[in-house]
Amino acid sequence: MFGRDISPFIVMDLLREAQNIPDVIHLEIGEPDLKPPPEAIDRLNFAIKNNFFNYTPALGLWELRERIAKHYWDYYRVEIPPNRIVITTGTSGAFLVVYSILLKPYDRIALADPSYPCYKNFANLLSIEPAFINVDASTNYQITPEHLKGLDVKAVHISSPSNPTGTVYDEKNLKELCEYCKDKGIYLISDEIYHGLVYEKKEKTVLEFWDKAIVINGFSKFFCMPGFRLGWMVLPEELVRFAEIVIQNVFISAPTLSQYAALGAFDYEYLSQIRQTFKIRRDLLYEGVRDIFRIDAKPEGAFYLWADVSKYTQDSYQFALKLLKEAKVALTPGVDFGRNNTHKFIRLAYTRREGELRLAIERLKEYLS
Repeated sequence: MFGRDISPFIVMDLLREAQNIPDVIHLEIGEPDLKPPPEAIDRLNFAIKNNFFNYTPALGLWELRERIAKHYWDYYRVEIPPNRIVITTGTSGAFLVVYSILLKPYDRIALADPSYPCYKNFANLLSIEPAFINVDASTNYQITPEHLKGLDVKAVHISSPSNPTGTVYDEKNLKELCEYCKDKGIYLISDEIYHGLVYEKKEKTVLEFWDKAIVINGFSKFFCMPGFRLGWMVLPEELVRFAEIVIQNVFISAPTLSQYAALGAFDYEYLSQIRQTFKIRRDLLYEGVRDIFRIDAKPEGAFYLWADVSKYTQDSYQFALKLLKEAKVALTPGVDFGRNNTHKFIRLAYTRREGELRLAIERLKEYLS
């Protein structure tokens, strides 16, 4: 029995079950199926050939921290000193480190509902209290300062583009959230792991509006390197030493080979092809299912559709199981992402080739007809 209130990650349980069923189309897992930039693989092979197997410094390779700082200038025109960038064992490691250095037991952190389920689990691991904010299409699934008024929290954690909705925080709201948090002395944490995968507009990093905001990003999504387990944080300078101490004790350092590989990941020409591929898939899946599911917010980024299935069910978990076993399409039940009407929703990931997406649409339409 757990000593903490940690809920299972339902999508991983469904994935395990789906792997025992032949001919299933996997739209449940949030993992890109495309290859990393070629130079990342070249750098990885070079590191292996030259026996780069030792630990790196806890804060990460200096060369990689410099390269990420350059990325902030190249991509956003934001100047970030490399010493404020901390390399982590995936974004999951970053969440754990950030929560542990910002918050004490029984402090409260504001989280959107629906949102990525691991946020609340990391909070619960550290005896931090999640303060859930119900969001919906009326604010494009964004937390706004209006949501925060009267709420006693020490930190606010947002994600843009969002998992599970694919919605993107607009510039006006980001500015207003920064001003509100600055005025109230609240930490603002922005999960930007899906940056790069935004299709009709240019996403904004929260660092464009507040230098003291905390950004978490990584190589798993846009850079197509999920198994490398490599992320980064941009911290205010006064927090870097505290993060270093936690990493020394919990992780020692992020994976060395992955760090060397990541030096070759910033191939913007290749990455633009990744973006275009996912845009084509988004359009295909969105147009294919919008007449059978209600989608109240068209995804602007990431690689997910958040679909209302209430005309078929009031139990998204059982509905997902039926679709898996009878239609052979694996989806994620909305209840994985919170309690705010999530029993009426499912998440579909367009992380498969176009032919598979078309077949999934056919199977869903045939089954639901």
